[in-house]
Amino acid sequence: MNPTVGHVLGTPLMLTDYDQLAAQCREWARSGQPVALEFANTHIVTMRRHDPPFKVVTDSYDYFLPDGMPLIWVLNFKGAGLRDRVYGPTFMKKFLAEQKGGLTHYLLGGSEECGRRLKEIFGKLNPEAKFVGSNHGRCGADGILAGAAEGEVIEEINRVSPDFIWVGLGTPKQQAWIHQHKAQLKRGVLLGVGFAFDANAGTKPDAPLWMQRWGLTWVHRLASEPRRLGPRYFKYNFLYLFYLLRDGLFGGPSGRGPATPIPAK
Repeated sequence: MNPTVGHVLGTPLMLTDYDQLAAQCREWARSGQPVALEFANTHIVTMRRHDPPFKVVTDSYDYFLPDGMPLIWVLNFKGAGLRDRVYGPTFMKKFLAEQKGGLTHYLLGGSEECGRRLKEIFGKLNPEAKFVGSNHGRCGADGILAGAAEGEVIEEINRVSPDFIWVGLGTPKQQAWIHQHKAQLKRGVLLGVGFAFDANAGTKPDAPLWMQRWGLTWVHRLASEPRRLGPRYFKYNFLYLFYLLRDGLFGGPSGRGPATPIPAK
C-alpha cells in the first residue's frame, strides 16, 4: 500500500508520524533498492515552488516528510488530522535509539568531531545501532565531494551495503548529492536530515520544545546563526506566505483536494 500524501505548494508530503515512518523505513530497507527521503521544511517546499532547477534536483527523492509545523498547520487545515510534524533530528534520535535487529548505518556529512560524537552517543543509547562507515569531507553545491572521496564514498557504500544512509550535508548540498548519486547506489534508505547531525551530536543547539511546538524553530536557529541563516529565512518565509496567499486567491499547485496515495515510482 502506497503512503498517503497531502500537498503544500505542490510538494507531496507524507501524512505519517514517527512510529509509522520508522516501520515504513524498515520495510524500504528490505526492498533491495535505494529509496530517498527528504525531511522538508517550509524552506525546502518553497524552494521547490520558486526555483525550477531545485525542483528538478529534488524530484530525485521518492518521498517528502513534513518537517516543519507551518506545513502541519496547512495540511491540517485541509483535513490531514496530524498531531505533530516528523522532525528530522527527532526522527534520527528516536530511530537510532529504539531500532532493533542489527540494522546498519552510514553517516555522510558533518565534521569528524560530529561523526565521532554521533557514533558514541547512539552506541551508548542503543548497542544494536551499528555504524558501518562514514565520510565527513567537503561537498560542493553541485553535490560533488572533494578529491578522491567522490569515487570512494560510492564504492564504500555499495561494499558495506548499509540499510540506512544518513545525509547531513545541508541544503542545497545534500539534495544535489542525492540527485547525483542515488542511481549509483545498489540499495539503502537515504535520509536527507541536514541539521540533525549537529543537533544530535550536540555541536549546535536545537530549539526548546515549546518553540518547536509553536513553529519557532527557525527563530532559534536564526538567533544562533544570524549571518548565515538570516537572508535565507527572510526570503523564503516571505515567499512561503506569498505563495500560500496567491494560491488561496487565484488557485495554483497548493493541493487543496483530498489526500491521495503516492504513486509508486
